[in-house]
Amino acid sequence: MTLMNILPFARFLLERAVTEGDLAIDATVGNGHDTVYLAELVGDSGHVFGFDIQPEAIAATTARLSEQGLHDRVTLFQQSHSELLTALPSDVYGRIAGAVFNLGYLPGGDKQIVTQPESTIQAVEQLLSIMKPGGVIVLVVYHGHPEGKIERDALLDYVRSLDQQHTHVLKYEFLNRRNDPPFIIALEKR
Repeated sequence: MTLMNILPFARFLLERAVTEGDLAIDATVGNGHDTVYLAELVGDSGHVFGFDIQPEAIAATTARLSEQGLHDRVTLFQQSHSELLTALPSDVYGRIAGAVFNLGYLPGGDKQIVTQPESTIQAVEQLLSIMKPGGVIVLVVYHGHPEGKIERDALLDYVRSLDQQHTHVLKYEFLNRRNDPPFIIALEKR
């Protein structure tokens, strides 16, 4: 058996949850790679909603979507993922199949602007309340910086407290790699 690295495993999990015609969330659009990936998964009949607080991230994602001809499959919000319940149209509630977070800072951006444990946990709680049964949330946790370690610890405490009758929680990580490699927390709504 060959073990998958973190990012291919994140996509492996998303592929099992998100299919043609589904709705998906990119909670941290960053440079748009996952947004494009989700837009390809949902196809012409699905839709992706993307969130980021940084205008540079929204601009980079918009450009990447346009280059790929996928901009009509995506709605972007320049606001925190913790505000997704107020941003999303209510007719998507109960229909979201998958969501992805890349926690930390925008690659190539201002490393002082990082995801925060409070807003991330609020976003996860909101998503769990509106996802369809079997929906999956994939969180890629980058914890190689001080704020990342704080967010990692808060997030792990939070997911450990989730009732297994309502949410299955998976942690996928390599234990013998140096320099705080990223790991995945995946949540499946029951």
